[in-house]
Amino acid sequence: MYVTGRYPLLVGAGAVPVVLGSVAGVPAWAGAAAWLGLCLLLLGIDVLAAPNPSQVGITRAGPTKVLRDQATQVTATVTNTGTRTLSIRVRDTWQPTAGAVTGTAVIRIEPGASGRVITSLLPRRRGELRSAGLALRSAGPLGIAGRSALIAVPGSIRVLPPFTSRRHLPSRLARLRELDGNTSVQVRGQGTEFDSLREYVRGDDVRSIDWRATARASATMLRTWRPERDRHIVIIIDTGRTAATRVDDGVRLDAAMEAALLLSALAAQAGDHVHLLMFDRAVRARVTGRDGAALLPALVDAMVSVDAGLIDTDWDAAFAQARLLTTRPSMIVVLTAHDDPEASRGFLGALPLIPTHTHVLVAAAQPEQAEAPQSDAFEAAARERARWDADRMVTALSRAGVDALSASAEDLPPRVADRYLALKALGRL
Repeated sequence: MYVTGRYPLLVGAGAVPVVLGSVAGVPAWAGAAAWLGLCLLLLGIDVLAAPNPSQVGITRAGPTKVLRDQATQVTATVTNTGTRTLSIRVRDTWQPTAGAVTGTAVIRIEPGASGRVITSLLPRRRGELRSAGLALRSAGPLGIAGRSALIAVPGSIRVLPPFTSRRHLPSRLARLRELDGNTSVQVRGQGTEFDSLREYVRGDDVRSIDWRATARASATMLRTWRPERDRHIVIIIDTGRTAATRVDDGVRLDAAMEAALLLSALAAQAGDHVHLLMFDRAVRARVTGRDGAALLPALVDAMVSVDAGLIDTDWDAAFAQARLLTTRPSMIVVLTAHDDPEASRGFLGALPLIPTHTHVLVAAAQPEQAEAPQSDAFEAAARERARWDADRMVTALSRAGVDALSASAEDLPPRVADRYLALKALGRL
């Protein structure tokens, strides 16, 4: 049962007959009691006369997956299984982060007929979003009260990472095709394989001259190399407490996911194998053995329900888990914070556990700091201290043989992809 806004107005309107009755000699308490009794009687009649909203059947339809911040619609079909015409107000009870932009719908359904309730959603959070059911209200003929019911028809939708960095993929793929075909790598490195022979032209590296082919062809022939395929890329995403730091409009974990997706899409096109590990003190997500078109859907599904935990990451265990993914020479990309030497002590101590034949890239999304007014000396000093700590960490990582970079949440994915392509071009991967 519920009451509408008309019922308090009806009770308040009793002040007029009570005052008139007191003028006529009727005690005020008697007049008020009589009026309240009449209001309760009308309330009961209106509730009993309202159709029963629970005499319905409900089915749901709509997408099961959607990207975060992408508008979508879900539909609930309400069928009147009773014998009376239903004029009901219906609200789909999605949780607040689903971003239901439509409110209550009013539908009129004849007996045996059906009506549809369309709810527009704009999800603002990754993960599994749920609706407990549909809340229905049926008003009585007087409009002062009615019946209500909550029909438990659960609904759910998986909200996937948005992969907004996808817009950077075409330009990086063009650069990859250039490395792989039109402009072969001219200096042989650890990550290159023989491609073809061509005539030497002025400006080429003389170290790549093939003297045997030169003797056979009576012309100076040059070996060309191309980036080697079938390399292994291990991406470790830190899901510890530093991943919950706010950067721009999101958290560091979301920026790390964007960088991992862009790098994975690029590496898959390059013919490399990608492994993903999301870890703090336990494995939160793991993807391995997926290549080609199956890689990105597997990564996205694994990332959906992972949130940052308010605990320190066990880096010894994290690198131990990473070693289980592949034993071949690989590139390890660690997406974590490296702006506080004290907080990163465990990470620095675990670096010797990484095999020496592995290239390590540590990338972090850093919050953009606006310049403080000159009068605010404390903020300026804090900003300068943060920069100094970050420089100390970069120096420590460089001494450990680690490649380190940091950027804003928006710039981090293309920066990581560019570093991957640079390593391919240099023959180091």
